[in-house]
Amino acid sequence: MAFRFRRSARLGPLRFNFAKSGLSSISVGGRGASFNIPVSRSGGARTTVGLPGTGLSWSAEHTSDRPAAIRDVPAAGLPNSRRLRPGQLDAFKQSLLAVLRQELFAPGSTGEQLWEHSLGSRLLADGSIGARTTGLLALIETPEAMENYLLRAQGQDDAKRRAQRCITAVQEAARLAAGRGWLA
Repeated sequence: MAFRFRRSARLGPLRFNFAKSGLSSISVGGRGASFNIPVSRSGGARTTVGLPGTGLSWSAEHTSDRPAAIRDVPAAGLPNSRRLRPGQLDAFKQSLLAVLRQELFAPGSTGEQLWEHSLGSRLLADGSIGARTTGLLALIETPEAMENYLLRAQGQDDAKRRAQRCITAVQEAARLAAGRGWLA
């Protein structure tokens, strides 16, 4: 029988849930109703409502705001293991790149405007942006930067995480650029 480690700590209304690998999620609420945001686990945020003492509860996972095309990218026959045949991972990375280009940087899209007008570089030069956001924006500053970042993935899950970070970076860059009046 394997041992599990689970610990949580409260800070005001927030509960930080830890696993042996580190912070796993952050929860708000308590008995009867809670909202859980994952940090190191897969899946989306979860809302749970229940009747305390009865054992009855209802839970719903909120889907991420990734484009459906990224969520549904076929794994190109990849097995669910760390051992991949040569070329399978590379083909998967290329299919993710194609979907990112099609969904985020299609002609007339916000992503295309970011690259066409070098808005990512302009945002990176702005000193008022935090270090985390700067690191995120650097991923999509140029088409080559995004491609290099995604192609460095070490596995199928890593490639999916990197694709999600690129999507988040485009959304954040679009929000910041729109806030500065740089996007039409």
